Amino acid sequence: MDNLFQRSLEDLIKGFRLQLLGDSSFISRALEEIRREIKATDLSTKSTALHKLSYLAAIHGVDMSWAAFHALEVVSSSRFHHKRIGYQAITQSFHDQTSVLLLITNQLRKDLNSVNEYEVSLALECLSRIGTRDLARDLSPEVFTLLGSSKSFVRKKATGVVLRVFDKYPDAVKVCFKRLVENLETSDPQILSAVVGVFCELASKDPTSCLPLAPEFFKILVDSRNNWVLIKLLKIFSKLASVEPRLGRKVAEPICEHMKRTVAKSLVFECVRTVVSSLSDHEAAVKLAVAKIREFLVEDDPNLKYLGLHALSIAAPKHLWAVLENKEAVVKALSDEDPNVKLEALHLLMAMVTEDNVSEISRILMNYALKSDPLFCNEIIISVLSVCSRNAYEIIVDFDWYVSLLGEMARIPHCQRGEEIEHQLIDIGMRVRDARPQLVRVSWALLIDPALLGNMFLHPILSAASWVSGEYVEFAKNPYELVEALVQPRTDLLPPYIRAIYIHSVFKVLVFCLRSYFSAQESSSGSSSTVYESILNLVNVIEIGVWPLSGAYDVEVQERAKNVLGFIGMAKQDIAKKVNLQDNEAEACRVTAFMEDAFSEELGPISANAREKVCVPDGLELEENLGDLEEICGKFLKPVESDSVSCTDKITFSVSNLRIRDQQEASSSTSLPPKESSSLLAEHRKRHGMYYLTSEKNDPDSNGTPNDYPPANDLASEILLDPLDPKRKAKHRKSRPVVVKLDEGGESRITTSQAKTKQESVTDDESLSRDIQSALLVNKKGKEREKCEGNSNLVVQEEETSRIEKPQNSEKKKKKKKNGERTSGKHRSRRRSEVASSSEQVEIPDLLL
Repeated sequence: MDNLFQRSLEDLIKGFRLQLLGDSSFISRALEEIRREIKATDLSTKSTALHKLSYLAAIHGVDMSWAAFHALEVVSSSRFHHKRIGYQAITQSFHDQTSVLLLITNQLRKDLNSVNEYEVSLALECLSRIGTRDLARDLSPEVFTLLGSSKSFVRKKATGVVLRVFDKYPDAVKVCFKRLVENLETSDPQILSAVVGVFCELASKDPTSCLPLAPEFFKILVDSRNNWVLIKLLKIFSKLASVEPRLGRKVAEPICEHMKRTVAKSLVFECVRTVVSSLSDHEAAVKLAVAKIREFLVEDDPNLKYLGLHALSIAAPKHLWAVLENKEAVVKALSDEDPNVKLEALHLLMAMVTEDNVSEISRILMNYALKSDPLFCNEIIISVLSVCSRNAYEIIVDFDWYVSLLGEMARIPHCQRGEEIEHQLIDIGMRVRDARPQLVRVSWALLIDPALLGNMFLHPILSAASWVSGEYVEFAKNPYELVEALVQPRTDLLPPYIRAIYIHSVFKVLVFCLRSYFSAQESSSGSSSTVYESILNLVNVIEIGVWPLSGAYDVEVQERAKNVLGFIGMAKQDIAKKVNLQDNEAEACRVTAFMEDAFSEELGPISANAREKVCVPDGLELEENLGDLEEICGKFLKPVESDSVSCTDKITFSVSNLRIRDQQEASSSTSLPPKESSSLLAEHRKRHGMYYLTSEKNDPDSNGTPNDYPPANDLASEILLDPLDPKRKAKHRKSRPVVVKLDEGGESRITTSQAKTKQESVTDDESLSRDIQSALLVNKKGKEREKCEGNSNLVVQEEETSRIEKPQNSEKKKKKKKNGERTSGKHRSRRRSEVASSSEQVEIPDLLL
């Protein structure tokens, strides 16, 4: 009576369709109903509830791990309908950590031995989904039996399960592999397709282990007419040819025959891929494959056209001439409606780029980028940027052209690659000195372009352009135009961090112009009124443009603006007092010279691994225990007595006490005996003296050795002793300018867990390969010995027949019995030798070659 009024799965789905406000409340009520029904003793009621729960888990992601034991109960039913529901729930919810997983072993063994082939199919499918090492170990004898089943439906399913069993339990190869190889000789196309599929997966993991089976595969390749089987075999031979190149000489002819004979495009494509990837040394096969690729490219079907482009991309690394022959078709594919075809054509066109044709291909791509959709437009831009910047711009000869190309990219309407263009503008400026004049000109053109200010994706380009304009201002033809571009009112559209870069670049331009003006005044006896008006005009323009930014909300913008305004006020005051500056001690002149020296230090590229190349100084103990710190500085670390202070404020450090302590040590170090804390501090100072700062510049350390590390001011003065000349000229143009390269040493770092996982996977693959080779060795030696023993037995029988007369039948029977005992002994010794030699390495026979 319980299942009479029970809602079925169809009722549940209809209830979902009637919901208008949401499914969450309905799902909650359904789960409550399922939890109540699944506890019933009636298997029909339980299976219906489990069926509904499986639907909710599959469609709405409901957790059903709590019903694992109920699924086992439903599977134990004798009705096939209940078993199907139970196995479906098990494959959905069970995993390696399921607590009741061990309880299913006997039920699976029972169903695998069932006479009902459909029950066997359910058990095999469940094993292929949830099979663990224990299940594979316990059920491998049953799988071995099913591999020889007379029912093709069961044998096909068992063949598919073998791959999971081998993966989880490699020792099962010793049991099942021989029968799996025997199934290669079957005439059933379904079983043969399943077996070849299994070997295709095994060959993808370790081709060497499947190499002894090359004769069987070759026979199937020649005789089979099943396209699916042939595709799998081509994949197998593609892997085997990489291990044994001599195989290509044998399989090239049948592969070419299949390409000429078949009309199936899938088989033709697989033949082409096998030839261009693994049989590249056979010229006739490669030419035929390229001809077939050309047929794909002229097809109207976008799927076939994509396959042709993909085949060309596979052939490109070894046969670039094939890509160049089809250049027109590849360029034409850039205007195709299918986005996948366009992307594949773009990748192929990038594979053709060389030092000679980079400008031509870039021009073609920029024309397509102007009329393409935003997504493909940005794919074109990032492809050109990545190819041109590869290996420190190794294919770029004319950097003036490339810098101009970067400026054109920034003006493409759909461009959203501002960060990549920004990086390359700055990188070229630091690496290539000869490109800096053109870089400044392009940067000025970008700064005055109003279209870039309103596009947030291009703001990084303006940031790079402003930095380049200030850093390399000595290459500018007209600094006044740079200043106008940097202080224009439309810069209010930029974010604060970019406006701060603008102000800093204005400061650099101002320092450069004032330094040039003061240097000219010092070298000449008088001052030109035109020069004076020009410099005063420049200062006024900067002051007018920067003054509104002194009240900006952003702290960095406000601080930089006030610094510039303060420097302008000081400079204008000195300029207004004396037009003819003969006083070299003027404040503005000294400050300008100092700032120019600071800015003239050239910035260069930094390796990504620069920190790793810094050696740790001798004597530096980074992991030393500092537990004695309280004992050393105990008098200066005073605990707080107030109870209201937080736990992070329990100790305070008194700077005044430290100063008093220093004065006392300086005044009474010779008269007073040192205390315990001061002796410990002195000992610590003696051990780590090179990291202590001295109170005076030339004071020796406490251990009597002079300080080898001067204070920061001395280092700054040493850096400024040899500044770069701001009036330096650009070098003469060469065929290709010098590009600064760094030894990146970009080795990928692998964590311990990744290394462990990788090692485990490699170990599993090696064990599987070793077991396959052992099984093949045993199989081969067994066949050879059986053949030899058969021949020897025939010879012995013939000799006995010639010696013994016909009437002696009883004696013949006795001798045959003895020969049988001797043969059985030989069989036992052969088994022992097979087991002993199973661990030996397989010698690959030269069967096909």
